[in-house]
Amino acid sequence: MHPTREDVLTVLKTVSDPISGSDIMAAGLIKALTVGDEGAVRFVLEVPPSQADLYTPVQAEAETAVKALDGVGTVSVVMTAHSTPAAPPDLKPQRAAPKGPQKVPGIDRILAVASGKGGVGKSTVAANLACALAAEGRRVGLLDADVYGPSQPRMLGVSGRPASPDGKIILPMRNYGVTMMSIGLMTNDDQAVVWRGPMLMGALQQMLTQVQWGALDVLIVDLPPGTGDVQMTLAQKAQVDGAIVVSTPQDVALLDARKGIDMFNQLGTPILGMIENMSTHICSNCGHEEHVFGHGGVAAEAEKLGVPLLAEIPLHLDIRLAADGGAPIVVSKPDSPQAGAFRAVARALLADDKA
Repeated sequence: MHPTREDVLTVLKTVSDPISGSDIMAAGLIKALTVGDEGAVRFVLEVPPSQADLYTPVQAEAETAVKALDGVGTVSVVMTAHSTPAAPPDLKPQRAAPKGPQKVPGIDRILAVASGKGGVGKSTVAANLACALAAEGRRVGLLDADVYGPSQPRMLGVSGRPASPDGKIILPMRNYGVTMMSIGLMTNDDQAVVWRGPMLMGALQQMLTQVQWGALDVLIVDLPPGTGDVQMTLAQKAQVDGAIVVSTPQDVALLDARKGIDMFNQLGTPILGMIENMSTHICSNCGHEEHVFGHGGVAAEAEKLGVPLLAEIPLHLDIRLAADGGAPIVVSKPDSPQAGAFRAVARALLADDKA
């Protein structure tokens, strides 16, 4: 029999808070506790931002205590920091200069795949681009940073929980020559991630710095749609070498794509190019070509911005079936025209020494 949420809460009360002297439950440090199928326990340890080192043993003790419960399967503890109230203005506190974006050890370059709005096929592009670069001989990682809607485990045909031999380093999954990590591997398929900004930022930092990526030529980051916490945290904490913006040619999608481009400009991240997804549709019965979402809007936008149009990806059933089936079309049908569009993007990036 698997433990209940109350069982886990009870055992966490035995772990002491080194600052207050009470237990970590009474101190209000435990957030987002869930007990899922097969006894999978997940929770967030939210600590003062300046005391992360002090709480590292507490994180390990809490994980060990929960693992000792009968019926517990896996235990995932994410440590993050909450903000503290600002000092009154008249105190004029001396603050250390913030660190700029840092290179992630072992990773040569980071490319972000972004979109202004959801539903334009950004994750499909990211998965196929990762597989296409791997097929070209690059050492490729794929970080699924779309925390609220992680889809890369399904698209890359990966399942199971990542292992952590020492409770700190996380071992990523690998398929089709791509090393992959996603918050979706830590949650159930139908489980919502109900996290605030600080939790998102903490989780992203852990996936960047605590995952054993190994030596990579390029890490592709599949960002969530929009211009929120995850995008800003990535650009401020890690050295992002460029962004690829995905949009359909529809005017509404382009409105949001422009906002995403403006965000990257403000953050100082170079735009490597744009991709027009769902560009055209060819009827499989009669061969008639129609532009369901319009055509040419992304090309015009790219020309206006002075950035390359990297590809016009068609709206095709095989692309969708391949993604849903866990083998991107670059892998399942590598010689198809649809796969060729993604391979052309990979080769263009390699030719320009961008990947």
